[in-house]
Amino acid sequence: MRILGIDYGDSRVGIAITDALGYTAQGLETINHKGNDKIILKRLDELMKEYSIETIVVGMPYNMDGTLSNRAEVTDKFIHKLKCKYNKIKIDTIDERLTTVAAHKTMNFLDINKRKKRSIVDTISAVYILEMYINRINN
Repeated sequence: MRILGIDYGDSRVGIAITDALGYTAQGLETINHKGNDKIILKRLDELMKEYSIETIVVGMPYNMDGTLSNRAEVTDKFIHKLKCKYNKIKIDTIDERLTTVAAHKTMNFLDINKRKKRSIVDTISAVYILEMYINRINN
């Protein structure tokens, strides 16, 4: 049983998944949705069929002071859609502060060119979200 990690954004969503044993996180893809959650949910349906997903974890955007950001309300509405659609799957959240910063640092370290960065930053952020969740449940 696998865990799916989601970095939910305004126009792109990063997707990561654990290995079959739930030990490591790998980036799967970035879904370009331009604000249309139906595109995301359709792709998630396909991923649910392809993998045995036990849990979905969504990064929750907090401000640096620990309060929920303005974006959190939009993310919460998306999570509600997930809970309604996938009511037999555990849906959880984790603080996603600084995951995008970490993703950019990783890409800079790997010397990834600017054009490619935009297409993979959300996927790398989803990996960090999923890794934090794995660490949380293992501790």
